[in-house]
Amino acid sequence: MAYILQVDFKMDGPFGDQMAQEFSDIAKGINEEEGFLWKIWTEDSEAKEAGGIYLFKSKESAQKYLIMHTERLKGFGIEPVNGKIFQVNEGLTQINNGPIK
Repeated sequence: MAYILQVDFKMDGPFGDQMAQEFSDIAKGINEEEGFLWKIWTEDSEAKEAGGIYLFKSKESAQKYLIMHTERLKGFGIEPVNGKIFQVNEGLTQINNGPIK
């Protein structure tokens, strides 16, 4: 069973190409997290918000990552961090070509 972690937070930037350049080491590190499958990075420079949609192999690995990531963001002066974990309905997601594996 797969689990989605949805995270969002306010931040002043960077966004776009500058964000991709400055956060590339963090992105590479996420690949090493236990149970991690993939992440879609999200941003809205006008609203000054960023975050991501993650897929994890288990609820426990998603929870563990959310705790660690929240603490990391607090260290950057970013709070509050909004995080929600959802169980994926694999049958319906497959009908809509969702990347759940």
